[in-house]
Amino acid sequence: MRWDNLRLAAPGQDDPAVPLFARGAVTRTFDTPEFKGMTFYEIRAKSIINRVPGASRVPFEYTINPYRGCSHSCVYCFARKTHEYLDLDAGADFDSKIVVKVNAAELARKELASPRWGGHHVAMGTNVDCYQRAEGRYKLMRGILTALRDAANPFSILTKGTLILRDLDLLTEAADVTDVSASVSVGFTDPDLWRAVEPGTPNPGRRLETCAALNDNGIACGVLMAPILPYLTDSPDQLERTVKEIAAAGATHVVPIVLHLRPGAREWWLSWLSREHPRLVPRYLELYGRGAYAPKAYQQRLTTQVRELAERHGVGRATPAMAHRLPPRPPPADPEPEQLRLL
Repeated sequence: MRWDNLRLAAPGQDDPAVPLFARGAVTRTFDTPEFKGMTFYEIRAKSIINRVPGASRVPFEYTINPYRGCSHSCVYCFARKTHEYLDLDAGADFDSKIVVKVNAAELARKELASPRWGGHHVAMGTNVDCYQRAEGRYKLMRGILTALRDAANPFSILTKGTLILRDLDLLTEAADVTDVSASVSVGFTDPDLWRAVEPGTPNPGRRLETCAALNDNGIACGVLMAPILPYLTDSPDQLERTVKEIAAAGATHVVPIVLHLRPGAREWWLSWLSREHPRLVPRYLELYGRGAYAPKAYQQRLTTQVRELAERHGVGRATPAMAHRLPPRPPPADPEPEQLRLL
């Protein structure tokens, strides 16, 4: 199991409340409103660049994930199951018990300099968000980005956060020596649904402002329109409203992804659905009765709709600043230094 390097050889004796992390893990809580109810497990990881299993449905081979668990608390998050590998649950523990790999930057620099490393593209934010709330305190991404810049190693970042704007200086410096790109995740723009299913994230409008700011500063940024939620955000009007706002933000591209319900996320999502939209539970069980993914015909229909809407509203037509590597403009004021202002 690829998480074995974080597990104890035997149950801990000093603090039975600490999950099975490497010996010497430090458990912290912070007495500030933004971290109320949260616990941080500071560990020293043995490695930081992960190779993605070949069977995974992803377009990248290597990742860096400085955190596990995520305070964004997205009800549908596919990564929830991974918390169970650490004897934590995939529900409330995933949202509130965050593993922090405090030596992530040190390991990144070491592994990028290894003769065995082939300079492969590294994807970040693909498991849990590397710019979640904890990053405002731990600042691990600055060290990781510095290491990637110094190695001239190509990378990409996916985030729902606005804190990425804090690191514009490093992103633009890296873009001068290697391929750098970013995507923000905005599956829908409905404010009520956002509060219900993505309670720890900045609102979709602020994420799209972040996309615009990145493009204005020479960092190619598109939008992962994910997830599209069946029967909640998949109507023609909802899709058009979302794509129209994505186009207005100057996104370089839009990639739609329909909700998938892997174990862990499936149970947490269906529990939420049964409380908030019980009439939809039978329809979801029918749609996802054969596994984690909606039927291909349904996915293809929505993909076609989004592609046509993107063409109609001009997603990708604007020529961003990176086309000529213009000097970056200052970022917007208040880039949410600890990911707290959600409105």
